[in-house]
This record gives sequence, C-alpha cells and structure tokens, in this order.
Amino acid sequence: MPIQEIKTIPPETENNTPAEEDARTPLKAADQPHQTKPPASATSKNHTDLSKTAIFLDREISQIAFNWRVLAQAEDRSIPLLERLKYLCIVGSNLDEFFEVRVASLLAQNTVDGELVEHPAFQAMLKRISNECHQLTKRQYELLNQEILPQLSKKGVHLLRHSERNEAQRAWVKSYFEREVRPLLTPIGLDPAHPFPQVVNKSLNFIVSLAGKDAFGRGTGIAIVKAPRVLPRIIKLPDEISSNGLSFCLLSSVIHAHIEDLFNGREVINYSQFRVTRDSDLWVDEEEVKNLRQALQGELQTRQFGAAVRLEVAKNCPEDLARFLLEQFTLDPDRLYPVDGPVNMVRLGEIVDYVKQPNLRFPPFSAKTVAKYSHNDIFTLLRKQDILLHHPFQPFQTVIDFIRSASLDPNVVAIKQTIYRTGMNSDLMESLITASRLGKEVTVIVELMARFDEEANINWADKLQRAGAQVVYGVVGLKTHAKLALVIRREEGGILRHYAHMGTGNYHPSTTRFYTDFGLLTAHPAMAAEINEVFIHLTGLTKPKKFDYLWLAPFALQPQIIKAIRNEARIAREGRPGRIIAKMNALLDESVIRALYAASADGVKIDLIIRGACALRPGVPGLSENIRVRSIIGRFLEHSRIYYFRNDLEHNVYLASADWMNRNLFRRIEVAFPVLEKSLKKRVITEGLDPYLKDNVNAWVLDSEGHYERKKARGNQSRFCAQQYLMQQLGSLSDSDEE
Repeated sequence: MPIQEIKTIPPETENNTPAEEDARTPLKAADQPHQTKPPASATSKNHTDLSKTAIFLDREISQIAFNWRVLAQAEDRSIPLLERLKYLCIVGSNLDEFFEVRVASLLAQNTVDGELVEHPAFQAMLKRISNECHQLTKRQYELLNQEILPQLSKKGVHLLRHSERNEAQRAWVKSYFEREVRPLLTPIGLDPAHPFPQVVNKSLNFIVSLAGKDAFGRGTGIAIVKAPRVLPRIIKLPDEISSNGLSFCLLSSVIHAHIEDLFNGREVINYSQFRVTRDSDLWVDEEEVKNLRQALQGELQTRQFGAAVRLEVAKNCPEDLARFLLEQFTLDPDRLYPVDGPVNMVRLGEIVDYVKQPNLRFPPFSAKTVAKYSHNDIFTLLRKQDILLHHPFQPFQTVIDFIRSASLDPNVVAIKQTIYRTGMNSDLMESLITASRLGKEVTVIVELMARFDEEANINWADKLQRAGAQVVYGVVGLKTHAKLALVIRREEGGILRHYAHMGTGNYHPSTTRFYTDFGLLTAHPAMAAEINEVFIHLTGLTKPKKFDYLWLAPFALQPQIIKAIRNEARIAREGRPGRIIAKMNALLDESVIRALYAASADGVKIDLIIRGACALRPGVPGLSENIRVRSIIGRFLEHSRIYYFRNDLEHNVYLASADWMNRNLFRRIEVAFPVLEKSLKKRVITEGLDPYLKDNVNAWVLDSEGHYERKKARGNQSRFCAQQYLMQQLGSLSDSDEE
C-alpha cells in the first residue's frame, strides 16, 4: 500500500482489556484452501460460509504492507534523523529477505524445467507484488534523497557524491582508490574466453560499456567489475578535509569516479552499478544425508549463487546495459529495480555507527535490574518465586547470570539448552563451554537450519563438541525453534531439583536490547519436569508424553489453541463474556483463523496484535465483526507471542515462541507455556497487552480490505505510546523524553 494512501483514524474507546474485565510455505492461503471440515457452528445461519477462500488476505501483500508501516517511521519527522535512516535500512533488509525467501519460493514452486508456469492467477500475483515493491522502493529512495540526507547534511553529517567533493577531498579519494581499491579490482572484459562471471548474491558490481579495440585488437564492448567484499562500503574522510562536521563517501562513488582508470586505452561510454538478489533458502535432502552439519556446510558454499530473483541498477543505467544484465540472469523486466542511490541501501546503516551526536538518536534507555542476587542466590530466589522478564525493558543479563551461575556451581550436574539464534559472540555459549569443561553434563540442541545464522550455529556446535558437550541437531525435517534452558542441581538430601528458563525470543544478547520479548525463570517442579521431557523427546526421538502445562508443536500446539478458542465460543454461546487477545509476529494458519471467525460469530470479543503478515479479514459482518487487528511499529521490534483467554475469569495466559502460522504449528518444534503465578500473569496482561490496545501513536488498524490506517489521538485525548510507557514504567528514561 503506497504511503500516500495510509490514513489516520482516531482510536476507539479501550474498555475491553482483560485487566478491566476481572519453510518454505506453499502458495498463500487464498490460493490453497484448507481441506479440513469447518467447525459445526461455521455453517449456522449467523455465520458466513467459511469454505470460500476470499475470507483470507494475501500473505505476500500483507508482508509488503508491513514494510510500508516501517517506512512510515522513516517518514515521521518527530523521530531523530539517524533513527529514520535506520528505518530506511530496515526496509531495505526486509525487502532483501522478502525476495530471497518469499519471492524465490513462489517462483521455485511455479517453475517447470526452468520455465515459469503460464498460470493467469500466479502471473497476476507476481505482477501485483512487483508493482507494490517498485512503489515501496521508489518512496524509500525519495525519502533518502529529498529529506534524510539533506537534513543530515545540515546537522554536519555529509554523504558526498563525486560532484559534491572539493579538490582536497577528491585528491584524498583518488589516493584512497589507488592505494586501497585498485589493487583489489579485477575488471573482466567479456569475450568467449571470459564469459559473464558468477556474481555473488547481493554483492556490489559494475557493468561498463567500452568503445575502441582492446589490447589485442578486438572490439570487446562489455566489462564487469566486482567490488571487493573486504572493503567497507561507507568510507569516512579524514577530519582535516571535512569542514562543518563528518564527511563520508560510498565505495561505489569511489569506483564510479575512477572507473575509467581501469581501462587504459579504451573509452568508457557508459557504466552502472548493479546488484542481483538470489534465492537464499538452503535445501538439503534431510532423509538422505548422513551428517546434516557437513551437508549444510556444503550448501552454504553455494547459497551465494542461487537463482536470481531481482536485479537492482542505478537509475541512469542505459537501457541496453540493463537489458543485457536481465538476459544474463534470466529475469523478466518486472524484476528490474532502477534506484536513485546506492543499490544496497542497507549499507548506509554503517554511518550510524560513526556518528556520535545524541540529538540524532533516540534518547538513551537503561533497563532496570529485576531482582538482586549474588552468585548462587539466583537458585535460592527461584525456589521462592518465579521471575518474569520483559525485554528490553528489563535486562537479559538475568538469563546470562542464570546460565553462568549454573556453569560454575559445583552442585549443578547438568545443563540443557536449545539454540536457534545466538550470534557470533555469546557469553551464554561460553558459559556452556565452561560448564562442559568443568565436567557437567551439557546437552545443547543447535538448530543448524536457522535462516542466515547457519554459519554461526555450525561454529558454536563445533566449539561445544570440542569442549565435550553433547550436541544434537534437533529433529530431521523440523526446525527446533523453542527457547528452553534447563538446569539440574543436586541439593540437600541428594535431591535433584530442576530450574528452567523459557522465552519468546532468542538467546541472543544483542537482539534482546531491540526486540520486545518475555522470559520466565521458574523452579515449578511439574513444569520443569515437562521441559526435561521435551529435551528427552528431542534427543532420543521418543514419542512425547501428554503434558499438563506445555503445548508442544507439532503434536499439540494447534489443537490446544483451537480448543481454547472454541472454549471461549462456548462460553459466549452460554451468555457469558468470551474474550481473546493474542499478540504475535504473523497470523496465517487457516484452521486457527477459521476458529477465530467462528468464535467471533458466537460473540467472542477478539483483539489481535499482529506485527507483520495477517491473513485474517477483521470486521466482516457475519464473519469477523467482533475481531479487531492492529500492528505496532515503534522503536523496538515487537517480537513477543502472548495468547490470552478469559476463560470465565481464569485469565489463562500463555507465552510462546510460535506465531500462528502453518510452519510454526507443524514444521517446527515449538513450546507454549503458561504463566501460573497471578501476579506475573497480571504483569503480562498489563505490560504485554493492555498498553498496546491503548496505543494511539505507533498503532495501525487493519480493515476488512487489507488496508492499514494509523491511529490518532482525537479531541482532547492524550497521545499514548505503549513502548514509551513501558520504558518509563520499567526502565530508566527521563520525563523530558515523553511522547
């Protein structure tokens, strides 16, 4: 949806909050109707026919709409300039992954013998995706060139094109080119002995049109120049030649300015930078391979050369050169993206790391410690009470301390943990290595197929194994996405006591500062014992037991969710209030959506806080008039998954690592866990749900046609930003920083 079409609407009265009431995925849902028989209530005269696929919104278009909402943050002039630049880069990164994964998947599913299937519906869908992405990209670069870069320049942060550099700066850039860049360049003149080279996914390259004869008297007219990946894309000019602040230039600008120097004796007629985006999903035949890690390492070598799905060129790229590149990458013209600036906008984020001006960033925020404890006191504390952590408003350091204390505690005999994403540098992983070297039984389930983190996870798996830890790669064909850690400690009387951490986010200390997530530390005997059973299931491949507390995918999570939804529908049919609130990244599973539709028709009030793609149509009479959907886009990435069911004032609250998507419910190991202590349950409701239902600053409301409208305070109503409120309530943020 173009940003110009996004409207603002006043917020509704928020009087229904619970606190006040006491893979690749196949084609989008609309193209593949679910074959399961709909609920009995779905065919009553008060319900819309749920067999019609039109009741689902398009997944891909919904995902693009999410990026329009992110781009709206870059549009917002109340946000500091460097943060606006970061939002532009986030949109760029999101689009990269959208093409690498979603578009690549759609194309792969509809290709036979290298040719796209001529299916009208599929072609129309591709055309619509192309149109939306072209509009989004165009607006992205307009913002960069017309607002953000000019305003940064006024603040003393200059990104200089060649034409904008003075003589001293041009001399320095020329010296830099000769000293650092030229020695690493290898121009390739195309001829039968030098065919079009392999171009790495998302790498910076140049195509050059030449006149005249080469050194051997031949008229080779095209050359390719690859930018060295070892060089920085953002180059800071020395302070002594940077008047009025900091000056930067792009590596692409440096090469542009001196590209003629690479072709002595030839005339450079035209040239353009270009970047190709490729299919980057890894594929291994998990039923055939004997060693998944070795097979995956081999696949990582070829990931950079998957099928091309998008070509970006400079806006002024000559038509004949663009056409030539499209032919080389076997792409149709719809997948050509001319851009007015660097072909990889994500790299502009490097400027943010250089600039230290606090007025160009969000105000500093410090998370407050939840509870005080010393080395082994965390276990004493957990025997008395559970600890609920709400990141980033409360520090992830508590989780690090939990694992570190376990690694050093002589009474701890075993540690078990799942790892999905943890990063290249991780105190948690180092603690597990220490624990193993100290003789503790350490079991780590490492998900090697965590997209774009495969290499880091392989490296950690190798280090853990060398330290003596038992490393398991999960279940073949399923990703282990659950976030679980278990500590087993021998205590007084020789009794083994279990301590556990469960979370909605990754064990990645860096992202916990920017993602909103919940984590629960507990010594609840029965729940911790069930977590141990999950580890036994994953390592021994045994049939899982029936659990009283945990909902485990792929076996029970979807049925339990639908059961809880239908329970609210039953309560509503019996004349009592039915209420559901769910918060997650995406809502795409058709069976769950059908259950929500049926519950809505039975009178259940449903609020859904869905950050990204949503296939449910809210507000359709007879189908979903009792369902409201909103998305929150703010300073932090909303990442927590919360399922709330009123259940006749039982107020059942579950936290999970799973979105309501087919891949999470059936192709991953996921765990949803209940919050049992009333005080902590109330915290999840009052911190994780209520503020987001009141937000009229960062909230976007979805209508039945798939359009998002931004909420706006009306009349004398005060502006309320959920994230700002939580920073002030839970962390350390000065009053002067209020919205």
